Amino acid sequence: MIHRLMALAPAALAGISIFAALPASAEDIKLPPTMAVTAYDTGTAGFNIAVGVGKMMKDKYGTDVRVLPAGNDVARLAPLRAKRAVSSAMGSGTYFAQEGVFEFGAKEWGPQPLQLMLSSVDCNCGALGVAADAGVKEMKDLRGKRVGFVVGSPALNQNSLAMLAFGGLTQKDVKIVEFASYGAMWKGLINNDTDAAFGTTITGPAKEAETSPRGLMWPPLPADDKEGWSRVKKVGSFFFPQTATCGAGISPDKPIQLGNYPYPIFVAYAAQPVDQIYAITKAMIVNYDAYKDSAPGAAGLGADRQTKNWVVPVHPGAVKALKETGHWSDEQEAHNNALYKRQEVLAAAWTDYGKSNPPSDDKAFLDGWMKARAAALAKANMPNGFE
Repeated sequence: MIHRLMALAPAALAGISIFAALPASAEDIKLPPTMAVTAYDTGTAGFNIAVGVGKMMKDKYGTDVRVLPAGNDVARLAPLRAKRAVSSAMGSGTYFAQEGVFEFGAKEWGPQPLQLMLSSVDCNCGALGVAADAGVKEMKDLRGKRVGFVVGSPALNQNSLAMLAFGGLTQKDVKIVEFASYGAMWKGLINNDTDAAFGTTITGPAKEAETSPRGLMWPPLPADDKEGWSRVKKVGSFFFPQTATCGAGISPDKPIQLGNYPYPIFVAYAAQPVDQIYAITKAMIVNYDAYKDSAPGAAGLGADRQTKNWVVPVHPGAVKALKETGHWSDEQEAHNNALYKRQEVLAAAWTDYGKSNPPSDDKAFLDGWMKARAAALAKANMPNGFE
């Protein structure tokens, strides 16, 4: 019997597999009657893509998928951690959660063993959009300008800092303007409350900004600027160079060299049953044609378009699905196993830190954890990522 994957399902809450009897055949995939998925705010690329995937699951399997918008990474992951959602369509916050940094360094969280199902890399990029009337041509021209931050979303903020680093700038070189949400930040750009906001080039708010009186431009990040990209990697190791051919003010005829990372990233927790994640991932792979045109960026979820050897591991259930389609290699298997090990090292470091009588003050607790984290990774001969 297939149980509902909702907060009231005792079996799911107890960690019992609700897919224990799933057949391996793709044609016989069975999903629960209802599923909840969290995503970025309504109107964002991640939300729209999650809705498109949800419609496919309704059409093909009769599964009602509720997409729950949330303004920051903690809000997106809380329902997933509480087993009230089966997946979250995340961004770079996936990496920060795994690493236990920023808000995930708080005593209520710690390193989260998140693992990938499928993620999207399409014709768009994730970059810093700048109001066209701000007089900016290159990233270095943002010195002294206003840059939007989102309270409680250090992932977005760190992305902005990584972009600024390309131009040799730090947070001290710009004026930070804080907003309550991603959507509010982009409204702030339109309303002349800030000059720059981070987002994917295909996000709805960016298109709105482009058609506003202020207009929108994207300072380029040329791939051949090795020094610039070296600075980016020190702040955001998850970024890679990519040429955007779609988005606000961008087309195949007007491409821009920018940076990117997978988005959205459909994630699950490591403890979620292999057969559960296999079934969902397999459904997304087999029925790709049914949703690839449902929203800008959805085409990037194709099995043949998955980012190889990224900074967060792929869930064993998704690995099984990708292997069946021929999109997995021995090299990626080795890389993935090393990332599983990294999550184990981080989890052990967090447990040990909790036993060391850490300070109760939030800032002191985080400072102490970051030192303990750095020591554990160094002992395991693994990169810190947050020097």
